[in-house]
Amino acid sequence: MRTFFKAFAFGFVLLCLLAPAVMAEERPTLLFSYEVLNFDIHKIDPATMPYERRVELTEVARKSELPEILGLLQIAPEKISTLLMPGGYKLETNASLQSAMDVDNKTADRFAASLGYVFRQWSVLITDFAPEGAGDTAYGVVTFDHPIGAAEAASFFRHAASVNPALGEGFTAFDEEMFFLNVTDAQGKPYSGVSDETFLVDLSKAAASFKDAKVEVTGTGRADARFVENDWKASPDGDDYAKVLGMDLVSRLAPLRARYDAALAQALK
Repeated sequence: MRTFFKAFAFGFVLLCLLAPAVMAEERPTLLFSYEVLNFDIHKIDPATMPYERRVELTEVARKSELPEILGLLQIAPEKISTLLMPGGYKLETNASLQSAMDVDNKTADRFAASLGYVFRQWSVLITDFAPEGAGDTAYGVVTFDHPIGAAEAASFFRHAASVNPALGEGFTAFDEEMFFLNVTDAQGKPYSGVSDETFLVDLSKAAASFKDAKVEVTGTGRADARFVENDWKASPDGDDYAKVLGMDLVSRLAPLRARYDAALAQALK
């Protein structure tokens, strides 16, 4: 986990300096993993959009819509640190945002639901890598000997899934490391369908058999992780997110979502 903490260390030190009262409340440091493009709803063909273009569109959203979301939630921008990194979901590698801040769980859920609502995401992952208890999610860290590019991350992602399809559920990358989490549902059942032991053993097998670069599993651990999500097929208006947000906040987020949809549609022309 050294790169995770290295990547956010400056941001967290800054938070401590700028907001000592918030840190004194001992709120957990949570990581929010999400994207800003929904290829189905936004009618994007991933085969025709290069990764570099996805990065450009994601960076625009990070600079424009993200601050507005924080404002509507009354979260000071200096309380959050956000990086744009490669991320994976269901064998698709995409530009993703990783936001970290010290926040209570209710605010965390509202922030995640706001992101999902505005950017029309199927889910937003919230992770606490330093849980108070044993942690409900096993994870493994695959380390390269150099910073990982999107193509290389995608190559290992596909290779890992060929070793065990459970490893194709998703990943998060930070510099030279890829994090694979065996996230569970509300009943404690892994979405991957395999046990934590199998998940981590096969991740090590994937690292040992990868031919494109020298990689190794350098760490394993347990975190608390959960999805805040909406089924857009069953709830095309984002009703699952609305239940978390409340109608007052939804009414203020809806114009932002409409503006984002329109700006993205214009950018895709």
